[in-house]
Amino acid sequence: MKINVIGATGMVGSRVVAEAARRGHEVIAISRSGAAVPGASRAESIDFGDTAKIVPAIDAADATVLATGPDRSGGSHDPYLNGHRDLIAAQPKHRVLVVGGAGSLEVGGVQLKDLPEFPAAYHKEATTMGEMLAAYQASQGLDWTVLSPAPMIAPGERSGSYRVGTDSPVGDSISAEDYAVAVVDELEKPAHRGRRFTVAN
Repeated sequence: MKINVIGATGMVGSRVVAEAARRGHEVIAISRSGAAVPGASRAESIDFGDTAKIVPAIDAADATVLATGPDRSGGSHDPYLNGHRDLIAAQPKHRVLVVGGAGSLEVGGVQLKDLPEFPAAYHKEATTMGEMLAAYQASQGLDWTVLSPAPMIAPGERSGSYRVGTDSPVGDSISAEDYAVAVVDELEKPAHRGRRFTVAN
């Protein structure tokens, strides 16, 4: 397949590039900087908010992974949310798989972000990621999937295995490497079109 990874220089994006390339896919690494990413066939500089450029890029590939995230330096999250909303409104024809957040996963009908023990420092980001998920869930005619990681995701080992759930956590953590395995598995053998799922080690 020809796969775009938008946000290809980040922790998750770079690992998705590596995993897809490892399996022989043609990978285009897209980021604001346009920096080269190991494993990518080429790199392109496109800002996620530039819908006029993002949509043609999506439709020029078989699938696109959106591995961008909201601002973590105290800035507005509006550019992130508007980028997703504008993308949904533009209705690209080809598949998008979005890197989601864990805060919108539920335990006993309550989202993790609303539990007393959820870290306050991550609440704003979790709320934003939940709004992004809701926008995709409300969309019509778009070939989308959102993949929420386990509550803890960090660089680690590639075991090649993981557990799968839908809207509730199936474990406490996942390595970024195994999360990337799950992303590429879903692109190769779609099982969650038009919905969210989650993975954990």
